[in-house]
Amino acid sequence: MPKLTKKRSRKAGLPPGSLIHIGERKADSPRITIIDYDEQTVTQRDAAGVDECIIFRERPSVTWINVEGLHDVSILQKIGDCYGFHPLVLEDILNTDQRPKLEDYAEYLYIVLRMLRPGDRQSGVLSEQISLIVGDNFVISFQEGIEGDVFGPVRDRIRNDKSRFRKAGADFLAYSLIDAVVDNYFTVLEQMGEDIELLEENLVTSPSRQTLGEIHRLKREMIFLRKAVWPLREVINGLERSESAMIRQQTRPYLRDVYDHSIQVIDTTETFRDMVSGMLDIYLSSMSNRMNEIMKVLTIIATIFMPLTFLAGIYGMNFKHMPELEWQFGYPLVWLAALTIGISMLIYFRKKKWL
Repeated sequence: MPKLTKKRSRKAGLPPGSLIHIGERKADSPRITIIDYDEQTVTQRDAAGVDECIIFRERPSVTWINVEGLHDVSILQKIGDCYGFHPLVLEDILNTDQRPKLEDYAEYLYIVLRMLRPGDRQSGVLSEQISLIVGDNFVISFQEGIEGDVFGPVRDRIRNDKSRFRKAGADFLAYSLIDAVVDNYFTVLEQMGEDIELLEENLVTSPSRQTLGEIHRLKREMIFLRKAVWPLREVINGLERSESAMIRQQTRPYLRDVYDHSIQVIDTTETFRDMVSGMLDIYLSSMSNRMNEIMKVLTIIATIFMPLTFLAGIYGMNFKHMPELEWQFGYPLVWLAALTIGISMLIYFRKKKWL
């Protein structure tokens, strides 16, 4: 289950710009991959260190540097010194509890996103913070772990000689990474939709304590998803309307398309959130109705046996001079009276539709 907040106590009292990793360590050792491309060529490699990234700084081609694993602060420090990033940007990259946002530093744009992937019922939604720094001819992305990402189709399109990537700039690469993140939200929502439909069916037919646990899990995931999606609309809208030289005019229509997708994700998220919130009321109502049905059956049984118990109590007394004790047919008459009373009460309850 994704955590809604991460501890920041380690940074208490430190000056702004202090580079301390906040979050889980999701990789044993960082990994740096470089993809450099232009209209004619594509170069892809795994870098042994930050020094291999420096040679691409002054190239006219587009360079995508992807850093996976944030616990090694020295790597971010070297990249920041090479590209001249503000210390507050590096600090935000290391703080993996950031709200999605966009910051314009004139020479580059800093973007924070939340990458979500569907998981199993034990782990829930897999969440990871993605930080993008977009320059005139480079995009540097920072990921928390190396378990995988949603950027595989982007890499395939870069390697395609006929792809639009080969003629576009770094801003189009940044758009494509954002689009891949947003499109994957639909995959997460599809899985949640299936879980909600299954839960609704179980909620109506056979609610149980396990059903209550599933409602709590979905409600928590919807809160986490809403926290990741709502600010994203502002980020994409800011990119589309930004006056930064990093965003070219031909890329803005594509950003509008991503903005529309983000609105759809928000609408679906709000719909699912309302459905999950209503499920708790349905669960309580179902359990209350179930208890009422049980109590009704027990009450009817007790009501039927009340006059029978009265008869048994009367004729169970051991008084010597009871007039009916000497009757020859007393025993079968008592049974006949008991059956008549019981059957009459059952017919009456059925007529009143209490059964």
